[in-house]
Amino acid sequence: MQKLKSNLAALGAALRGANCSLALVTKCFCADEKIVEMLAASELVDYLADSRMQNIKTCAGRGKPTMLLRLPQACEIEEVVSYADISLNSELDTLRLLNRESGRQGKKHKVLLMIDVGDLREGLYFREEEKILKTAEEAARMPHLLLYGLGVNLTCYGAVIPKKENLSALASWADRLRAHCGIDLPLVSGGNSSSFYLIEKGELPQGINNLRLGEAFIAGREAAYKTRIKDTFDDAVTLEAQIIELQTKPSFPLGERGVDAFGERPSFRDQGMVKRAICAVGRQDLDLSGILPLDQGVEILGASSDHLILNVSRSEQRWAVGGVLRFVPNYTALLRLFTSRYIGRVYG
Repeated sequence: MQKLKSNLAALGAALRGANCSLALVTKCFCADEKIVEMLAASELVDYLADSRMQNIKTCAGRGKPTMLLRLPQACEIEEVVSYADISLNSELDTLRLLNRESGRQGKKHKVLLMIDVGDLREGLYFREEEKILKTAEEAARMPHLLLYGLGVNLTCYGAVIPKKENLSALASWADRLRAHCGIDLPLVSGGNSSSFYLIEKGELPQGINNLRLGEAFIAGREAAYKTRIKDTFDDAVTLEAQIIELQTKPSFPLGERGVDAFGERPSFRDQGMVKRAICAVGRQDLDLSGILPLDQGVEILGASSDHLILNVSRSEQRWAVGGVLRFVPNYTALLRLFTSRYIGRVYG
């Protein structure tokens, strides 16, 4: 937990220096109770954000506004209004449902209108001026909603890198809608951890005053170029896996080969006889390509659903059955590990 606190301190200081608020995204660690408790107690966190309503419920009622990141489903409107203080939206039909439910609950629900500047995931396309103006006009008139700001998402689908140019388009739309609708739009959210590098370079456009950060916090890396963020740890969360078998075997399978348990045709490199360790974790729990052994002499050979197979021949460590290997997971591996109910959690 101390390394996560250090990561939070580094991110919070950087965002405060750029006049940005911090929406801490809890999705990667599935709104883990202990981590959320730490975040809720921090003055550096302005919002607790997640794409799943189950996680929003965990974050609600902790003294921080909650932000639903995925566009609301019609079937969850009642829960959205009950547990999320802010939601991200692009569809008028959904805004109408939120307005009706907010009135029923006697609430004023805040919404961010998502603008798509080219990544082509959610949002009103930034060149469709008439549609954006019409949507904003109607949302601003809804009595039980507060059009609170604009948001954008980049890199997640189209892998489009946040730049001064495309984020400036978002800031320009905010200025235009303020004048057109006569509203404040206090929050302009300039994306996720892929936008963080612009703060480091001093290139975040004026008018962007919020970022939604998850990977930067949990993995200590910005998401555009995957570089380490100054004064953060990339090993704040590690995976420990116990050895359940240690045998010397051929490195190349024998016999006629078809597809594996996942319908794939794996490739193998013939290294002769190797000392192989099998650990009690598998592809049901993790993204195999997203874990790095801390022992540099260990090579990942592959995995099935429940077995991780390693070459430990070149390791200087004398491994034995019952020994524990440690790995640093990247963001995608962390997401899978925290989602798996088969992986226990130990807090340091």
